[in-house]
Amino acid sequence: MKRTSRRAALGLAAAMLMAGGAGAAQAASTIKVSLWDKGANVEMPTGLAFATPGMDHAKATMGIKASPSAVKAGEVTFNVKNDSKDTIHEMIVMYMADPTKPLPYVDAENRVDEDKAGDKGEVSELDPGKSGTLTVDLKAGKYLLICNVPGHYGAGMWAEFTVNP
Repeated sequence: MKRTSRRAALGLAAAMLMAGGAGAAQAASTIKVSLWDKGANVEMPTGLAFATPGMDHAKATMGIKASPSAVKAGEVTFNVKNDSKDTIHEMIVMYMADPTKPLPYVDAENRVDEDKAGDKGEVSELDPGKSGTLTVDLKAGKYLLICNVPGHYGAGMWAEFTVNP
């Protein structure tokens, strides 16, 4: 009788561990996002939008850092902090249907056309030092995290982000 009870208990414990592991595998991914710049007095470069031929992203005076830069498909939470001391920034998640093509851009407004670009959600304008959170369900594919405050995207304020199956 003791031997049967012990086997049953071990079987139950193994089942609980496997169920707990499955639940953990489906838990939301959390991404830490920093919106940064070198200060409002530094001249913003142009021509640093994603997929610009000959672009040198090292010349950017502002940017987005996401850690990690890849997660599994499913629920993803972005914890976003504007690390600037004097500039408002935002973070928008854009799905890239074709990662080799640039996002649709409105030159007159100096910003991405969010309606045409595949906007999946955003943390709207954050004052310097402020934080915000966004949770979205993302399918596998390539994404771009951008700041769409006029001029910021073209100045290099974007980061590639991958969602794996």
